[in-house]
This record gives sequence, structure tokens and C-alpha cells, in this order.
Amino acid sequence: MNSKLSSSQQKTISFNLGRVKLRLLYKASVHGFTNVAFHQRCDTCSPTVSVGYNASGYVFGGYTKHPFSQSGQTVNDDQAFLFTFSGEKLLKYRVINPNAALLMTSAWGPYFGGALCFINGAQAVVHSNPGSNYNFNAAEMHGNDLKLTECEVYQVEEFTDLERPWRTVNWESGRRKELIESIKVYKPLISSVSQVRVLLIGAVGAGKSSFFNSINSIFRGHVTSQAISGCSATSLTTQFRTYSVKDGREGKPLPIILCDTMGLEENKGAGLDIEDISCILRGHLPDHYQFNPTAPLHSEALDFRKSPEIKDKIHCVAYVVDACKVAIMPAKMENNLAAIRRKVNLMGIPQLVLLTKVDEACPLVKEDLGYIYKSIYIKDLMQEVTARLGVPMSCVVPVKNYNEEFELNLKCDILLLSAVLQMLRFSDNYFDELSHRLSNIDTK
Repeated sequence: MNSKLSSSQQKTISFNLGRVKLRLLYKASVHGFTNVAFHQRCDTCSPTVSVGYNASGYVFGGYTKHPFSQSGQTVNDDQAFLFTFSGEKLLKYRVINPNAALLMTSAWGPYFGGALCFINGAQAVVHSNPGSNYNFNAAEMHGNDLKLTECEVYQVEEFTDLERPWRTVNWESGRRKELIESIKVYKPLISSVSQVRVLLIGAVGAGKSSFFNSINSIFRGHVTSQAISGCSATSLTTQFRTYSVKDGREGKPLPIILCDTMGLEENKGAGLDIEDISCILRGHLPDHYQFNPTAPLHSEALDFRKSPEIKDKIHCVAYVVDACKVAIMPAKMENNLAAIRRKVNLMGIPQLVLLTKVDEACPLVKEDLGYIYKSIYIKDLMQEVTARLGVPMSCVVPVKNYNEEFELNLKCDILLLSAVLQMLRFSDNYFDELSHRLSNIDTK
């Protein structure tokens, strides 16, 4: 049985319900456009999402936490809601009178308080009557087209744990020490480069600046906040910044520089200009360069580095993606990232993805970060990232940045340090390829 809901629509509905997935129970075109077929397939199942489709292209329906029955009684459900899709956006209409949220009638299919009801007997129709129980605009909901071309009911199921971790992680304090030491002793393969430069790219609020602050906190021994970070609708970072992490307050710089940029935004003329990316990758931009979203950088700009050396260039790119927003990533943002990836690919720069805010996305992980590689939900999110950004699963690294904490956390540190180690390993690939190209030139 194939779902008529698109993958994007399923993910949008699931996102609104929490850490869940949808399993198709009833499909009218397969099981029959009758009340009897509906009750045979759906009675006693809960929670559910009922979806109607019409010839005008509308996709609309309702959610209830209660199982359907034929008792003839009204049911109280304070979590019930109706919905319709407007493009990729889900419009929700919450129940106004929870005491009459549903009627459990044998004569109909899904019956949401007399406001929206599907399949009357053997008729593929919708009854629509917005008012006291649910209020909505009928034209917005279904275009006033009350003939169904399809009706589906999905059971809402929670994600469960995997029995075994699908990535092996040593959560002992000794592993933290090993990671710190590996980072401290790392040396780039090119002698003229003392520090790897990693460019962080992502949407506004994804956690780019917070990632640097978190890494800096680990090596400082306490939570600190050097780079500007926080919650805002527009980018808090307005300059190109290069952050060198030190081994302690008075220690030596570590062999990595994290380069922070303005956040990407959907609208043209806002956020980081994609055309500026090429200049950043080639090493033309100095630290503290002030971005102008309305005008891309040009070679005559003040402090433009016209002849950058290898040490000035970007050696690895990390896309920073908010785990809570993977399923609802706008098409424009996905297109922007794809355009950037094409530029980066042409330059042969290795790329990985930092999946941030994993604790906010999955309650299981919020309870214990040690469940990160046991969570099916996180695994599904990572697979979604690979599909949307076109990177292998091995290039997706989940992390949790320090946000509200005062003290460091062992498991949080291990995830963050593992991400840095991957950046260094990926940069080695860049240097290997560069050395190969240079050696070929020398032999000609």
C-alpha cells in the first residue's frame, strides 16, 4: 500500500506531533469508500491522522489521540486538531470545544465534531461545517470541493530505541583525554600550514557560533561565550570571523581555526550572499570583514587578499544544520545549500555536516546523550540530511552545543571533540590531494 501523502507532508505532520512516524492503516481506494471498511481497519487504533484528498488538489484532515469506535458517543479530546496544507506549510485548527471533539458513529468514517467528517455510508464525500467545535475557513481548508478522490487514515507511532548502538562510542573520561591529545598534537600535512581552516556554513540560528564557543569551553575548562550567539530571526554574526582555539587561557593555539560567517537566509538580499562563498573558500577575506548582504564582495574591496596562500584558504567545510528543522527545511534553503555544495565540490574541499540541537529534537537524547546512536529518530534525521544535502551518512556528525549549562558534560565533550577530529581528518584529505597535484606539476 503506497501512501498518497508525500514524504515531505508526512514529515511535516510528524514534526507537529513530536518524535513519531506514520503507519498507513486505511486507504479508501484499496479497502473501499465505505464506513464499514473504515471501521474494520481503524477501530481501536490510536492516535490517528485522517487525511482527505479532492480533485481540486487540497490535502486536509484531522488528528485525534482517541481510538475510533461505533459507540455513538461524543469524545473529549483536548489535543485534537484539523489541518490543511498550503504549499509545504501545515495550517492547524485546534479544537474549540474539546468535549465534542469527535463523534463515534457507525454511519460515518472519521467524524470530527460535526465540523469535518469523511465518508457518509458508501459515499465518497466530506461534510464541512466550521463553527463551535472547530473553526476554519472552508475555502482555505478544502476549496469547497466536498467530493473525495481518496481518504487515508494513519496510526501515529512513537520511535523506539535500537537494541544496539549503530555507531560505537566510548563514553569514558579516558576517551575525552585521548581526543583532546589527538587534536593538540595534530599537524597539517603541508608544512606551510600550521592551522587547518574550517568554514562553518548554516542557516540563521543553526548553532555555528555556539559550536566554536562549545569547543573553546572544553579547552578553557569551563563554559564560555566568546563568539556572539543566541536566538534571532536574522544573523547575529555580521562579519567574517576566524576563531583560533587555545589550549587553555594562556596556552598555545590549537591546530584548527573555525571560520564563522553570516547565517544563510531564504530571501535574496538577506544573510550571507552565496557569491561571497567563493571568495571565502579561496582565502580572499580577512578576519573582521563586514558582510553586505545586498552586494557581493569584489576584488577592490578594502583589505581584499588578492594573492592568498594555502594557509589562508579553507581546507574543510562544515554545514551546520538544526536537527529540529531538518524535516521542515524550506526548499529555498535546500537550494541555497545545494548551490554552495556545487561551488565547494568544484574546489575539491572536503565537506561534513554538524547536526546540532539533537537533544531538543529527541527527548530520549535529552535525557541521556549516550542514547545518541541508539535513537532511531536521530538516525532517521541523519538519513534525511544525507538525502537533502547529498552527503554520505559517514559525513554527518551529531553534536550538542553548550547553551544553558554552566558546567562541562563528559558526553557532550566527547561528541564535540569527535566532530573536531573528523574536521582534521577531512582536512588531511584536502592536503593529500593538494600534495598529489603539486607533485604532478613538479614532475612535468
